Order: sequence, then C-alpha cells, then structure tokens
Amino acid sequence: MSEPTGAGRTGTAATADRTAADTGGAGATTAAVVDAAYETLRVEERDDRVVVTLYRPEARNAISGRMISELHAVCDLLERDPRLLLLTGHGGVFAGGADIAELLRRSRDDALRGINSRLFERVRRLPMPTLAAVDGWALGGGAELSYACDLRIAGPDAVFGNPEPGLGILAAAGASWRLPELVGESIAKQVLLAGRNLDASAALAAGLVMEVVPADELLERAHAVLDRMARSSATALRLTKLVVDAPGAHPVADDLAQAVLFEGQDKKDRMTRFLEKRGSEKRGPVQKGPEKKGERS
Repeated sequence: MSEPTGAGRTGTAATADRTAADTGGAGATTAAVVDAAYETLRVEERDDRVVVTLYRPEARNAISGRMISELHAVCDLLERDPRLLLLTGHGGVFAGGADIAELLRRSRDDALRGINSRLFERVRRLPMPTLAAVDGWALGGGAELSYACDLRIAGPDAVFGNPEPGLGILAAAGASWRLPELVGESIAKQVLLAGRNLDASAALAAGLVMEVVPADELLERAHAVLDRMARSSATALRLTKLVVDAPGAHPVADDLAQAVLFEGQDKKDRMTRFLEKRGSEKRGPVQKGPEKKGERS
C-alpha cells in the first residue's frame, strides 16, 4: 500500500494553515495546525494532543485502504512525538464499517496480512492515552477502531455493532478478543454472535463508554477529558498505560515503573506543590492582631 501524502511533513505538506480551535477545553486555547495533506482524515495538531476526524462523507466514513494508510501516518507522528489522541468522525457518524467493495476484493493473503488488525493494534499501543468520541454509527471496523482506543465517550445517537457474520466474515480486527475484555463475554457474544447493537445507553451500562453527552457537547466534553489528562505527568501516564496493558500479573512491572517515576524531578515538584498547598490550607488565613494604641504622653 502506498504511503499517504500526509505521511511526511516536509515541503508544502508541512506548510499547514493555523486556525484558532473552537471546540473548547484548555488544550484548545492554543493555535492548532491543520494538515491538509490527508484525503480521508482531518488532522489537527496541538501542543499536547492530535485531533483526528475520519472524513469520508460520501461513505459514512467507511474505513478504506487509503484511510488505513493515513492512520498509519498518524501513528508514525504520535510515536515520534507522543501526544494525546482524540479520534472522532465527520458528520454525526464515527465510521459505518470497513469499505465493503474493498473487502469483497480481498483474498486469503490479504487477510493474513492483517491490514486492519495491525493498524488497530498499533493504535492500541500508542505511547499516550487515546480517546474516541463516538456519535452515530460505529459498526464493523469502525467499532473495532473505537475498541482499540483507551477510552470512549458517546453522543446520544451512538451505536456500536459488529455485523460481520452477516457478510460471511468475522470481526477479525480485534473485536473477537478485545470486546470481551471491555464488556465481558456474555455481552460480547450478544454483539458478535447474535448481532446485537449497543446503543449509547447500553454501551454506558456495559462500561464500553465512560459517559454519554449531548451531541453538540461531545467534542467539548472529549477535550475536557484530555485536558484533565494533560495536567498529569506525561511520563506517569505513559508508564501507567504500559503497566495496565501488560499481560498477566505484573508486580515487577509496577515496581520498575514506579522506580523510574520516583527518581523524576516531575514527581518531586508535584508532591512539593501538593504539600505546600495542603499546609497553606491547614494554617488558614493569616489572622491580624489588634492594632496597638499609641502611647499616651
């Protein structure tokens, strides 16, 4: 698959329009760089995060080979310069699935290449936390892309589903093992085998999404979640994600990660500020004593 024009940020591709962000949140107060080199994505770079909008309005943002290639380019960017990732879809739809016309042409060898699954696993392993803001359909590969993110937040019209068996295939880009980890085996089988779709309220009840917010507040709320994470230590976030995602029991991993953080200046600065603030609160406001009267002559 050819490399997208957005893969490199040199020459004219790196000359991007600077726009004032209008989606709210502390991270939106700085200027953002919008990369116009992508065809199926809208990619907006900020100091502490990258905002990626799936953009194939003619196909309900269906995940095509071109989009896969361009999302790999985004992963390149975030692996070189780790930042938070916000992933969303254009036009009230997250992603209506994979591009069926392309899937029809794919062969056994294409399946063994893991075209979608390799990308989604790469998204899963990005250094910094990832958040999918989902409204409308998130079906098939679109649902699996959202499952690969660390967190999900939904609008009221969000619908998650994996109808692949109805097309003679299976959800082979992570849903068959990632969804049971997220919502439990029973609900996962209802989705994967019985064709159940999870609407926003069902997704919230199952723990698939962290909250459901009005559609016109979805991006603002998503940025607020990222703002909260951005105030944390970036190194602590990265190590926490590594430890949480490590397979099996890992007390040694906990110890090693904590040892790195204990030696960091960031930990010392943050804890010192915390203790100074708590000490100030305990002491309370400074009480002024009674004014001394002047001595009488």
